[in-house]
Amino acid sequence: MSAAGTAVESSADVVTRLRGAFRTGHTRELTWRTTQLTRLRALLTERGDELAEALRADLGKSRKESYRTEIDFTVREIDHTLERLAGWLEPEPAPVPAALAGATAHTVQDPLGVVLVIAPWNYPVQLLLAPVAGALAAGNTVVAKPSELAPATSAALARLVPEYLDTDTVTVVEGGVPETTALLAERFDHIFYTGNGTVGRVVMAAAARHLTPVTLELGGKSPVFVDRDTDLKTVAARLAAGKFLNAGQTCVAPDYVLTDPSTAPALTEALAAAVESLFGPDPATHPEYGRIVNERHFDRLVGLLGSGRTVTGGGHDRATRYIAPTVLAEVAPDSPVMGEEIFGPVLPVLTVDGLDEAIAFINDRDKPLALYAFTQDPSVRARLLAETSSGGVGVGLPLAHLTVSDLPFGGVGESGMGNYHGRYSLETFSHRKAVLDTPLG
Repeated sequence: MSAAGTAVESSADVVTRLRGAFRTGHTRELTWRTTQLTRLRALLTERGDELAEALRADLGKSRKESYRTEIDFTVREIDHTLERLAGWLEPEPAPVPAALAGATAHTVQDPLGVVLVIAPWNYPVQLLLAPVAGALAAGNTVVAKPSELAPATSAALARLVPEYLDTDTVTVVEGGVPETTALLAERFDHIFYTGNGTVGRVVMAAAARHLTPVTLELGGKSPVFVDRDTDLKTVAARLAAGKFLNAGQTCVAPDYVLTDPSTAPALTEALAAAVESLFGPDPATHPEYGRIVNERHFDRLVGLLGSGRTVTGGGHDRATRYIAPTVLAEVAPDSPVMGEEIFGPVLPVLTVDGLDEAIAFINDRDKPLALYAFTQDPSVRARLLAETSSGGVGVGLPLAHLTVSDLPFGGVGESGMGNYHGRYSLETFSHRKAVLDTPLG
């Protein structure tokens, strides 16, 4: 096992070392927390170009996209936390019953201890360092496990993190399944995993052996409902931008679209025009369009392309892991593209008779990480909010709810458990401890 910033250590040695550091009480100090967050911010701002180059190597991300969705995104999250952390940590008073007159009660945010953060490959900087920032803000020591499927980014993080953060309290562990399995055999005080449900079950089973709490940030098929009589040009532009960001490899990307039969033809035409507006006539040559992470995912996605009539896209090149932004029409509910989370640049459009059928369609499937709606009808918004369950809802704009630090981000059911961002990260990585102080005299 490679542990950055230290000699080669076993997973047990890493956890023992970090637990010893936590027990010194040093990480509880507000100055330590803010110093670590400030240093993490400096890593991102001073070495951002190195991270952007690694992201280009792993995912074909442009410098602009790397900064917007990963580096600057995490900087904003850190800034939000630094500005408010002292206030968040203030004890919160609680009323006491008359029978305890004279006593006082309050709650405090208690650090949990040693936290394991396991990151995915699709946003390998943001989805490692944003949870790490939350764990540090809460006063914990951290094992950070970057994804081996984004090897250039993993190597860059393993090299850079020890240059900026306290190596006694933060350790980056690189490796694949064997290294992750070894880590999961240890007792942590919290495990934060972002990825798919299959591995999420493995993480949860490992955590159960030690009664370790977990946060699982998973995914699923996030639906989009497009109401009739909407501005389809605007809808298509926003849908295409959200769907094809990072070549569709986004956990909250629109996965499929539901609309009525009379709207579908015009919507698919508008989507084709929106794709060309975004990426030109040949997206393969556009500097802002990314690539599929590896051949295994490429082959899986190519197998989904025949699930409907191709409105635009469909082209692909295995040598460069390129799949064109693709919109499919006349897609059947039981087609291959509807059998799994797509996690790539393929957008199926299905028809439903109306809102009732759309709600039933959504509710017949696993609860998604996000639900999107394009409608101008307040009653449609209200019914979608009240009659469906999802991790979050975006009305009129996909993905944007992630950028609001005062909103929790997390799933429900198959799309995950627990949440983070802003104050919710502090809550996730802390124990809210109850304190009752009763005078003796």
